Amino acid sequence: MIAKHSILARISELKVVAVIRGNTAKDAIELSKAAAGGGIKAIELTYTTPNIDQVFRELAGTKTLLGAGSVLDPETARYAILSGAQFIVSPSLNPDTATVCNRYGIPYLPGCTTIKEMIQALETGCDVIKLFPSSQFSPSFIRSINGTLSNVKVMPTGGVNLDNITEWLKAREVAVGISSDLNRAYQDGGYNSVELCSEYHNKAYKAAGGVA
Repeated sequence: MIAKHSILARISELKVVAVIRGNTAKDAIELSKAAAGGGIKAIELTYTTPNIDQVFRELAGTKTLLGAGSVLDPETARYAILSGAQFIVSPSLNPDTATVCNRYGIPYLPGCTTIKEMIQALETGCDVIKLFPSSQFSPSFIRSINGTLSNVKVMPTGGVNLDNITEWLKAREVAVGISSDLNRAYQDGGYNSVELCSEYHNKAYKAAGGVA
């Protein structure tokens, strides 16, 4: 098993996490492959997708870093970890889910929007929080909270696009989560969404100084 901090370091290196929401397991598999084909090697498979366990099985053994998203409770977190999830993401903080992830040595990224929630996340052992939905904020928000909580590390999700990804990444973000653009592109053009994934990867690569 890869160590928790090695997984977080890998996410930080890759800079972009593709949040995959499929209407079917097949859709999620194809979109995941398109994301990987476009250079995005970290994928969050959401538990809003039917038969998501099939997707984990299909992608197991690849070089893609696989996480589970939309995880609402510790039971689902444990099931996801046993299915192969290397990190767990939630829309909000659940302390019991944090306990399970800590027990297995798996990173837990809970959604937070306030200073209070971020402090609570840090106290439960979360090293990175998800700013969700990031569409309600700007990168300057992160700079402001870092004035008080210098150790808060953030992955904004829900509002990141090609126009603002560079600004977000330059605000000391660990990585960004992208979702709506990819899923719309897949619905419109199927596997051709690989081109959009490539655009995100290239922008992230440049924003990171060519190290992703």
